[in-house]
Amino acid sequence: MNISTFRAFKSRNYRLYFGGQSISLIGTWMQKTAVSWVIYSLTHSTFMLGLTLFASQFPSFLFSLLGGVVSDRYNRYRVLLTTQVASMIQAVLLTILIFSKHYVVWEILALSVVLGIINAFDVPARQSLVYEMIEDKNDLPNALALNSSMVNLSRLIGPAIAGIVLENLGDGVCFLMNALSFVAVIISLLLMKLPKYINKPHPKNVFGELKEGFSYIKRTPEISFILIMLMLVSLFVLPYSTLIPFYARDVFKGTASTFGIIDSFIGLGAFAGAIFLASLKPGHNLKKILGINTLVFGAGLVLFSHEHNYILALIFSAVAGFGMMSQITISNTVIQTSSDINMRGRVISFYAMAFFGMQPLGGLLIGSISKWIGTTNTVLGEGVIALMIGLLHLRFLHKAKMKKRDEQLLNQSVISAA
Repeated sequence: MNISTFRAFKSRNYRLYFGGQSISLIGTWMQKTAVSWVIYSLTHSTFMLGLTLFASQFPSFLFSLLGGVVSDRYNRYRVLLTTQVASMIQAVLLTILIFSKHYVVWEILALSVVLGIINAFDVPARQSLVYEMIEDKNDLPNALALNSSMVNLSRLIGPAIAGIVLENLGDGVCFLMNALSFVAVIISLLLMKLPKYINKPHPKNVFGELKEGFSYIKRTPEISFILIMLMLVSLFVLPYSTLIPFYARDVFKGTASTFGIIDSFIGLGAFAGAIFLASLKPGHNLKKILGINTLVFGAGLVLFSHEHNYILALIFSAVAGFGMMSQITISNTVIQTSSDINMRGRVISFYAMAFFGMQPLGGLLIGSISKWIGTTNTVLGEGVIALMIGLLHLRFLHKAKMKKRDEQLLNQSVISAA
């Protein structure tokens, strides 16, 4: 790690965003951990864990395309500020519900649906706005990698704190701390000094702009390929995280702290992977790194799946976290750096659709399969699928490289003949 790892911090707006968002994300991961633990404690069902993921992310799938259009049509800064305030209100309502001690599963799921709808508008606006925060656009890949390090450091810290708070202070305090954490990100947004927003005419209606965005992706293979790979991983592999409470309680006979520690080690591996990406100098083949890290992800899950030694399981979960991180970060980086600025919000909405849309469907699928073949065998199967996707990815890149080489040789032959 060197000073170039943090070169995006030269931009004042990005520094503010990074600081506020870091605090907020710790609270977000505390809430995610607490929701999973509360649901599993109430139901003792891995299927319900999958349903919880479905409730929180499928609404993002349904509304993400609309969120992308809103991001491209309106002031992204104001959209983001609105979604952050709305997220804080959702967190406050959830806190009040938990402190009341009179709640049932469907009420928690209903508030998860509300958050999913908010995120459908939040993600395209937030990801697109990062471009405007960076003064030197060459620092954009670094900023996106640092974003991932922020997310994964939060995943390291948040669940660990949540496990301690759940065990010593109760679940209500977890939700309260998340609600308070939104104050930091809202203040950071209010302190930003962004260029004055210029309203542009939009002659097409919403459906016309959605069609335009889809056509743009179809004729841009480097974007469509990344989206397809992300969809496969999100559907079949990433939902493994919903099964972690089973490992904490039933495999390792632990408590909420055990759950928090396992989740934190996944975050530790992901954070290490994000710092690795942020430290890369410009010019690296990110798509190849994505393929290799998908193999690392799969290997980590295969090793973790049937491991009963707690220490080794933590190590393997960190390996899986390292590989998992690339699915989100590199996909986002390639999309952001490859897409036209006027299409960025809509392209990112397809990214959010692939990421948020497939995971909840996968959560239901994985939750159901785990009841049929067992949780440990399900995680093993997810690891094998990740290995297959990684190999498919590398094979595709190799074929594309050979095709490009053949085209260059053909062009040289034509030039020589002329």
